[in-house]
Amino acid sequence: MGGWFTRTIVDTGRLPLFCFFAGFIVTFAFIRFSVRMIRANVKWWPGNVSPGGTHIHHVVFGVIFMIIAGVTGFALNTDNGAANAVFAGIFGLGAALVLDEFSLILHLDDVYWSEKGRTSVDAVFIAVAFTGLLLVGVRPIGVENFTQGSDGSTVSTWLVGSVVLVANFLFAGVTLIKGKIWTGLIGLFIPILILVGAIRLARPHSPWARWRYQRDTPRSKRKMARAITRERRIRTPMIAGKDWLQNMIAGRPDLPSSEG
Repeated sequence: MGGWFTRTIVDTGRLPLFCFFAGFIVTFAFIRFSVRMIRANVKWWPGNVSPGGTHIHHVVFGVIFMIIAGVTGFALNTDNGAANAVFAGIFGLGAALVLDEFSLILHLDDVYWSEKGRTSVDAVFIAVAFTGLLLVGVRPIGVENFTQGSDGSTVSTWLVGSVVLVANFLFAGVTLIKGKIWTGLIGLFIPILILVGAIRLARPHSPWARWRYQRDTPRSKRKMARAITRERRIRTPMIAGKDWLQNMIAGRPDLPSSEG
């Protein structure tokens, strides 16, 4: 195991990325355990940080950790691998605290335990998947040729890499506008996935569907009907499975109030 880690992580220069990933995972696991203990009113667990009666959300500490790690890393500008790994780990710690309250930043409201709070868990899952792929050496299509060309290879290598990279991000943009977040992001690494996502029907509540499927034409109406049918048959069971996994890891959101 040690030999694999050295060959795959250390020798390839991915130790800082690994430390970021490890710091992110450990911190997210800890903070979710902490907030669930607080939510359950466990007496032996410390409560919220509330000096003077003001509840300080952990996103504040996350921003502080990210600034400390980033500014210190830039200021020292060292080639010391161990130091860079430490800074990356601290940055990962801060990033986990920030993304765990991503929904609060997005909505500018304390929606942590509401249905809207699931956005935070989605953001964390996406960050873990994206970083994990980079950690095992998978790169977005076109990046390899682009970086090789930047290192002094032929102009054609750089040009091909640039064109492929731009096309990849354009397809990703179309896929994201169609409401397929996971397909758009993971598809950056798997070209067939992003092509299928960009070509296939959009989700019925996506911006693409609002722009293209709500026109008063028979074709647009047929596409919207197909999109709704597909959402019910395929997406709804997948979303239910994702919600179950999120509830198991991060806790079940509060039920919406029936008052008012």
